[in-house]
Amino acid sequence: MARLGLAAAIGFLLLLSSAAAQEPAYPTRPVRIIAAAAPGGNPDVMARLIAARASEMFASPFFVENVPGVGGVLAAKQVAAASPDGYTLMLNDTGAMAISIAMNPDANYRLADFTPITAVARAPTVLVVKPSLPAHDVAAFIALAKGKPNALSFGSAGSGSIHQITMLMFERETGIELLHVPYRGGTGIVNALLTGEIDAGWSGIANVLALINTGKLNALCVSVLHRDVSLPQVPTCDETGVKGFDVATMLGLQFPAGVEPAIVARLQGAVAKILREPAVAERMVTFGIHLAENGTEAYAKYMHEDLVHYAAVVDEFHLRIK
Repeated sequence: MARLGLAAAIGFLLLLSSAAAQEPAYPTRPVRIIAAAAPGGNPDVMARLIAARASEMFASPFFVENVPGVGGVLAAKQVAAASPDGYTLMLNDTGAMAISIAMNPDANYRLADFTPITAVARAPTVLVVKPSLPAHDVAAFIALAKGKPNALSFGSAGSGSIHQITMLMFERETGIELLHVPYRGGTGIVNALLTGEIDAGWSGIANVLALINTGKLNALCVSVLHRDVSLPQVPTCDETGVKGFDVATMLGLQFPAGVEPAIVARLQGAVAKILREPAVAERMVTFGIHLAENGTEAYAKYMHEDLVHYAAVVDEFHLRIK
């Protein structure tokens, strides 16, 4: 019996040793998170929240590099071409992972070029207008636009950006026509609104929350079916009569294709813990970003479904690059 007990103990220790050996020694050097946005955009905000806590959790630096432009395409191309060693990842959104791929069948990347890690958050937008515009609610805005077709202008982060697509959907539902003015990133939209260069635009809440609260921009409605905790005074589009209007982007983390599954699982588990920390959850609410964390397989499935959805949207509005 003693020998059997000793053998069992040795077997247990060998099992533990084997499990420890399978645990990747990761990270052993700094990890780069490429945020597909300018500073202040939703991907940037989330990347910095995750990087700060991951650095503490792993006792190894995680740092954020901003790569804005072309709706996240520039960032996606960088990550798709990066070494699959687990030391370069991306925080991107629907723009690059669905819309841009659907728009350009000959794009230099596709979903197969990435290893999904996890969804992070669902991010609505808010319709904001310059304060001098004589339209302080959605009904007045629609009436003003119908009275002057293509006279009122709106900004976006470029052709095919979620900002433009949200407005195209809004135009379709309300029967209005606006002049489209593209900029390089969400910050460009905000600056143009502040200078009066454009009349309106859909923006991530993080980018305009302080400006709304100080009266520098007027908020008309949020793009999803529930009021946002950070802007409780702003109605949903549905509440204002644009029934069923519900448009948001999904933010998520991706590695290049081919990263070791043990590394993917290790980071996914860490991010899941980070997103549920009260301090992080509170910051997300402040910026109008809603937790949407899920496992790697569920996120991979969502990415494919999102691509199918936006391929139909791209075709509807004739946005496909030929």
